[in-house]
Amino acid sequence: MASHVRSFCCFFTLAVAVLSIFSATPSTSQPQAADSCNGIFLSYAYTGGRKLAPNVTEPAEQPYRFESTLRVLNNGLEELKDWRVYVGFRHREWLVSASNAVLADGASLPAAVGNGTVLSGSTVRDLKTAVETAGDLSQMQVTVEIVGALFGVAPPAVPMPSSINLANDGFVCGQPTSQGSNETHVCCTSDPNFKSNISTLEEFQPRQKGDLSITYDVIRTYDSNYWAEVTIANHNPLGRLDNWQLTWDWNNDEFIYAMKGAYPSNVDSSECVFGSQGVFYKELDFANVLNCERRPTIVDLPPSSFNDTNIGQIPFCCRNGTILPPTMDPSMSSSRFQMQVFKMPPNLNLSHLTPPRNWEIKGTLNPDYKCGTPIRVTPSESPDLTHPPSNKSAIASWQVVCNITNTNRANKCCVSFSAYYNESVIPCNTCACGCNNNNVERTCSVTSPAMLLPPEAQLVPFENRTEKAVTWAGLKHLHVPNPMPCGDNCGVSINWHVSTDYRRGWTARVTLFNWGETSFADWFVAVEMEKAAKGFEKVYSFNGSALESVENTIFMQGKEGLNYLVAETDGSNPRRDPRVPGKQQSVISFTKKATPGIDVVGGDGFPSKVIFNGEECSLPLVFPSSGGRKEVSLSTMMFLVLLFSVFFVWQ
Repeated sequence: MASHVRSFCCFFTLAVAVLSIFSATPSTSQPQAADSCNGIFLSYAYTGGRKLAPNVTEPAEQPYRFESTLRVLNNGLEELKDWRVYVGFRHREWLVSASNAVLADGASLPAAVGNGTVLSGSTVRDLKTAVETAGDLSQMQVTVEIVGALFGVAPPAVPMPSSINLANDGFVCGQPTSQGSNETHVCCTSDPNFKSNISTLEEFQPRQKGDLSITYDVIRTYDSNYWAEVTIANHNPLGRLDNWQLTWDWNNDEFIYAMKGAYPSNVDSSECVFGSQGVFYKELDFANVLNCERRPTIVDLPPSSFNDTNIGQIPFCCRNGTILPPTMDPSMSSSRFQMQVFKMPPNLNLSHLTPPRNWEIKGTLNPDYKCGTPIRVTPSESPDLTHPPSNKSAIASWQVVCNITNTNRANKCCVSFSAYYNESVIPCNTCACGCNNNNVERTCSVTSPAMLLPPEAQLVPFENRTEKAVTWAGLKHLHVPNPMPCGDNCGVSINWHVSTDYRRGWTARVTLFNWGETSFADWFVAVEMEKAAKGFEKVYSFNGSALESVENTIFMQGKEGLNYLVAETDGSNPRRDPRVPGKQQSVISFTKKATPGIDVVGGDGFPSKVIFNGEECSLPLVFPSSGGRKEVSLSTMMFLVLLFSVFFVWQ
């Protein structure tokens, strides 16, 4: 009997030890550590976890749930505005939820954070001091309850981050201190060497720079609602948006009553009628409400709506969602709209103003943008049209910064290379703009390199090129793979052809092909020429210039009246002839005076990067082969002609 009791006691002790790891609570020494910090005190405590399905044989691939608590406490003498904390996750974590916080890069949850992430405040953004609150912890600190998943950390190990740091500017953090196996904390104090560029009131953050900025200005406010003006401004010299769509998440069940300059893609008030909004606003006619979605999608209006007194007459509105780069047309590099936002209890007062969160913006044939969280900035100023030359300030302003991200998604345009010294065209790469392996693997190869083409094949849709490619391969004794390579699947293709190369300069021809069903208005192409850009002289059929803001880059756009790259059209005989792409073409001339030693035939005459309408295109992996052909000067050519003539007469 005694042995059974001892066995039970040992088992119970072991069970308690294991449970203590997976249901750990913050150390009791944490209050003492916080009291000794005269700055911003950060702590991260692992509080529990369990094994998740599926059960795998490889321990490193086994998923586990984890729960933890992040605490941010202001023990300093200055209010902490827009708190941000870096958590150095390192176990391939997925963050599923985080109370009172959002991801600072604007990503929605769940999100992969295995390389570390920055959390910022959502409901509680600013932390006041003990002095101005008489020690009220509810205003001095924020607690973030974190739930997520990770891989490979099995008990009794505890999955702790590599570090935690305050990500706000102007602070320096000491070395994190561990308390037991499940808690770490650090004290961050003001950096005496930090020079702030905030030149206005301390409560505002400096305006940030990025590829795209969204400004949320409150221009009129009432107890139950307010009017906001949203401005989207493009700052990237090569970025652009077409048919932009803007989305965000409301914080507190707000809804859109009216808009000017833009419109929701879905006009629907049913969520209000059957929700808490309908219970509170009993006298409101919800038939006039535009949108009650928690995450609405906003789109631009057509130009015909600009003079509409009800939904238009907003500067920079109504352009079908087109935002051009400032290098192309500064007056077309921004878009603006206004909306009336109704609030819900307990936020019914003039000064309770909270911007939406989780902003996202995207276009059609455009790069991907990733947006951060809104930061409070100095109120925006604009000319007061009723009392010129005075300026009118917004009541409150927030800024959201979005940057272009280099994702691994497929391209949307591609480039082919050709030259006067080689009869073949090197086409766009196989599956340059994506291939669905499941659908095409039986009919074509997604890995075989694209086959060389005769020049005339560029005007033929890919599905009609097979015969030309096979015939060309036979003439040039080239290998024909089986199965044939898949197409590039790109809506836009661009051919770069080196036309001439002589002693003092050289020329190239650029041709744009539109294989899609949509015409491109105000298109542009930017080409990066690492060794040749300094020798740029002129573009003949387009407007072209060398950019000062982007090194070694030539910017081209259609001339007025010729700035449409039209869509694909039917052939002259649709039953027999293939469809014809929209096409634009121009010659570009270069001088060698500013680029001594340039090897045009060796590859210096081809671009290293091509961008169409803000989207980077796929480039061929090789250049056309010169086959030993070299540049011949005019004097050498004349000498050879004279020699041939003398020889002919002598014969």
